[in-house]
This record gives sequence, structure tokens and C-alpha cells, in this order.
Amino acid sequence: MKILESVLLIFLIVCAIGATVSKHLLVTIIIFMAYSTIMAIVWVLLEAPDLAITEAAVGAGVTSILFFITLKKVRSIRETRGK
Repeated sequence: MKILESVLLIFLIVCAIGATVSKHLLVTIIIFMAYSTIMAIVWVLLEAPDLAITEAAVGAGVTSILFFITLKKVRSIRETRGK
């Protein structure tokens, strides 16, 4: 079990660094979704299922949808400015 926890924590660190270093917004959103999903698994392993459900619903679900909508709006603004 300790190995799984260590691997998940390493993935969390990699996702956090990857999200800050990435230059593409779509890639950053996908990395953020992965971070939230891994964090939900960590909450389950820490025996906090209420936090895990909240993290999965809000972090990987609602927030990611809002990010995708925002990304679509930003791209449409860039297209209209480019014309």
C-alpha cells in the first residue's frame, strides 16, 4: 500500500509541475483533470470518502467543464481579433 501511495504522490507532483510549465491551455486543463482524479484516489486511500467525492465532482467535473467553456470563449475572441 505504501508503494501505491508513493506513486500517487509522485504523480501529483508531476501533474502540478506539468500544469505550471505547459504552454498550451488544453494540455493544462487535461493535466488539471488528472491531478484532481489522482487527488480523489488519495482521499479514498486516506479513508475520507466525502472529500473524495467532492474532489471528483468539483475538481475533475465542474471545474474542468468551466475551464473548457472558458477556453472555447478565449479561442473565439482570438479568432475575431485576428480577422
